[in-house]
Amino acid sequence: MRLPRWLARFNKLVTNRVMGLWAPYLPPWAVVVHHGRNTGRPYRTVLWAFPRNERLVIALTYGETDWSRNVVAAGGGEIVRLGRTRGFTNPRILSDPHDAALPWGTRWTVRIFRRSLVADLS
Repeated sequence: MRLPRWLARFNKLVTNRVMGLWAPYLPPWAVVVHHGRNTGRPYRTVLWAFPRNERLVIALTYGETDWSRNVVAAGGGEIVRLGRTRGFTNPRILSDPHDAALPWGTRWTVRIFRRSLVADLS
């Protein structure tokens, strides 16, 4: 079940601006800091993130989007969660809930949203 694109546009313009104030401090919400593929401009995107050991799983609630393409193209980014900033590398998009790269307890993100971004925390 992927959420509709109109909801993504609404959230980007309205909801995320408000949520961006508290998302870095209230799990499972987090903020990914990344740079545009073409412009190099910095962006902050509010999303659901689940760190497990040294792995980060991000639910792709709208499927592949600009932020996920930016992170994959750059080979990583930063995540702000619980008020702390951590880097992550080796991002990849997974669509198999049985993939060994998905830590136990996060596989539901692929079952529900069909895809998740998985990266290594640095």
